[in-house]
Amino acid sequence: MKRTLLITTALPVVSLAAAPTNTTKAAAAAALKKEAAQYAVTITSSKDGTPQKAIFYCPPGAKDKSAPLLVALHTWSGNYEQGVEHVNHGKKRNWIVIAPDFRGPNSRPEACASDLAVQDVLDAVEYAKKHARVDNKRIYVVGASGGGHMSLMMAARAPQLWAGVSSWVPISDLAAWHAESHTRQPRYAAMLEKCCGGPPGPQTEAEYRKRSPLFHLAAAKGLPLDINAGIHDGHTGSVPVNQSIRAFNVLAGKEREVSDEAIAFMVRERKVPAALSAEREDDPERQKPVLFRRVSGAVRLTIFDGGHDSELGAALDWLSRQRHGQPADHRVGKTSTAPSGAKEVAK
Repeated sequence: MKRTLLITTALPVVSLAAAPTNTTKAAAAAALKKEAAQYAVTITSSKDGTPQKAIFYCPPGAKDKSAPLLVALHTWSGNYEQGVEHVNHGKKRNWIVIAPDFRGPNSRPEACASDLAVQDVLDAVEYAKKHARVDNKRIYVVGASGGGHMSLMMAARAPQLWAGVSSWVPISDLAAWHAESHTRQPRYAAMLEKCCGGPPGPQTEAEYRKRSPLFHLAAAKGLPLDINAGIHDGHTGSVPVNQSIRAFNVLAGKEREVSDEAIAFMVRERKVPAALSAEREDDPERQKPVLFRRVSGAVRLTIFDGGHDSELGAALDWLSRQRHGQPADHRVGKTSTAPSGAKEVAK
């Protein structure tokens, strides 16, 4: 696909890394907790019987008339309270929203794409179906960073459930990310070791692979999947761009794979190789320019001019065009109907 990138006027970027004071952080956390309490529900795990928190929003009328369901997945160190942001989008779009905790921050074995965490997401979908009229042809998943990791895992573990999955700046290979984080962002390496029973090695290899979407994504062949990464991530952010590209390659097929040489160049130089520079697309639904975009069947890869960022509005625009059982719809809108929600992803 070769299209000319048109330069449009960008909206201001909302950054979560604006060096807030401790007082500001505490106030923001308190406000989030207070708002989350308005939508918090408790779901009993069907796997171990424990109570699990989630954010749930049902728009007016969704008890009588079916509506899309958005499953919102929190970041690596976050929890279900982050779902409040998605509720605001759900209100605008008249979508049902469920944001499960799936065992909270990825710092213990029960979290980080464990069987328990995967079941928590599936249990959340069932909860939404019991408490609202869900349009089964429009059940969507979205997540960024750790939520991007879990969205890829859910694509692999339950591909028949979703109409579309949008994953932003995800981790796809935990052992590789451990090596990438060990000296540069050691706290993530430490969190991985808590989840997987130690650093990567013969004793833990199976656990790292089990929790890494890269080794399971082949099961999601044919599922509309939207993978996004910022070219500067891994330098200004925590997840190198190769994590997204290699996930795309699993589903792309040999003729559409991004080569190892091109991946290494993008990671090292923070630029798209000249040979691939024509594969870009104007996308007016986004704030951050698309530097490289490749489609292979149902999967789409976008490398944008940014770092560890996401654009929730743009993700939902893409998801809104997907229908279960129909071919992926990768067309872009002619105009942006709302701010893209561009921001740096919470860690």
